[in-house]
Amino acid sequence: MFSELESKSDLEHAHSYAKSYVDGIFDRTVTPTEETLKHLERFEEALPQKQGNSEEILSLLHNYGGPNTVATLGGRYFGFVTGSSLPITLAAKTLSTVWDQAPAMRVISPIGSKLETIVEQWLQQLFKLPQNTAAGFVSGTSLANFSGLAAARFHQLEKLGWNVNEKGLNGSPKLRIITGDHAHSTVIKAISLLGFGYKNIEWVPTDDQGRIIPAEIPELDASCILILQAGNVNSGSFDNFDVICEKAAERGAWIHIDGAFGLWARATKNLGHLTQGMEHAHSWAVDAHKTLNTPYDNGIVLCKQPEALKSALHMTGSYIVTSQERDGMFYTPEMSRRARIVELWAALKYLGAEGINELVETMHQRALQFRDEILKIESFEVPNEVVFNQVLVCCGTDELTQSTLFNVQEMRECWAGGSQWENKKVIRVSICSWATTEEDISRTVASFRKAINTAKNN
Repeated sequence: MFSELESKSDLEHAHSYAKSYVDGIFDRTVTPTEETLKHLERFEEALPQKQGNSEEILSLLHNYGGPNTVATLGGRYFGFVTGSSLPITLAAKTLSTVWDQAPAMRVISPIGSKLETIVEQWLQQLFKLPQNTAAGFVSGTSLANFSGLAAARFHQLEKLGWNVNEKGLNGSPKLRIITGDHAHSTVIKAISLLGFGYKNIEWVPTDDQGRIIPAEIPELDASCILILQAGNVNSGSFDNFDVICEKAAERGAWIHIDGAFGLWARATKNLGHLTQGMEHAHSWAVDAHKTLNTPYDNGIVLCKQPEALKSALHMTGSYIVTSQERDGMFYTPEMSRRARIVELWAALKYLGAEGINELVETMHQRALQFRDEILKIESFEVPNEVVFNQVLVCCGTDELTQSTLFNVQEMRECWAGGSQWENKKVIRVSICSWATTEEDISRTVASFRKAINTAKNN
């Protein structure tokens, strides 16, 4: 093994295979073919008893693993709001993987500590948040929502005279959890994990775009945690922060915003109005691996009450070495985590404010293009207002919609997923890749045209 590291042969093979993969990413089918999927059987074997050959292992991955990936790096994958990856971030992640840093403490990774400090400041500027806003760099919005709501739990109970770290939840003052009936599943999961119980949620009705109706929000006070949304996972809609947030904060409620992909609208010139008023919230969750197009996994929790975040995610131990600078473990649930900050820093450094604006607004333009082109085809409808990057498509009847979606996925020219909207089956198209061109959208629409014609003729 020492000789393999010295010769760098494994790294050279991996680099060569990676370049080969990138060479074909824009021309291949978006999902693996049935024939290709059969090759996954080559990975089925008993646990090896002897040391293997590293060159053979890498070859196996390249020849039979690579073709069985989903081409999310390309421009025609529109499922699950899965972003692509900017070339600079792929390169930065490759470098950071070799560094193998775990930035829990500055003493473990000075570069990790420094980059997290710098990016925290950059995010404050991009999202127009107070300078004391803390950032925790986690795996994704699932954990970011958990962390933000953990901070909310600690802070709201402390105001009521209860230290949840010392006393737990048994016998604690009751906190009220309030959110819209279109809340994302990761929010519900976080509520469950934090011990609130999802059956205790006070659900607020939403309008036909999935936005909370402000007049339906119940009376709020210091026992409340109000969860809002920047980017409905289906329609892409944003709650009306300008009307809701400042009043809710004045009444003592903690406001958390789930902004997995939508929070990046804040960093644009023409879409920033969607997030007006969000600065009055207390915590925010956002992914870099979606709209910003860093590699997986890359999520961020932001909190304007740093002590609440640090107290909720507290860490102690006689062996821990703290510093006067940033020790990242105090802002995340994990101590052991990779230095995902490297590719996030690289993305922000490479794009700058102007590049981020162009990246996000171009995705919106491609979404508008898709809407306009698909509506020219008979039987297609778009039931949502395309305010950001999400387009919903339906075909008159649920049966026709599902048949069309099946045909789209089987053709593999593009990939979109299905969902339910206003009691109707819909096709959900998420434009979230830097690589999606006008031609990609037109090719996708042509695929939809062929798919619905096939569905009608069968």
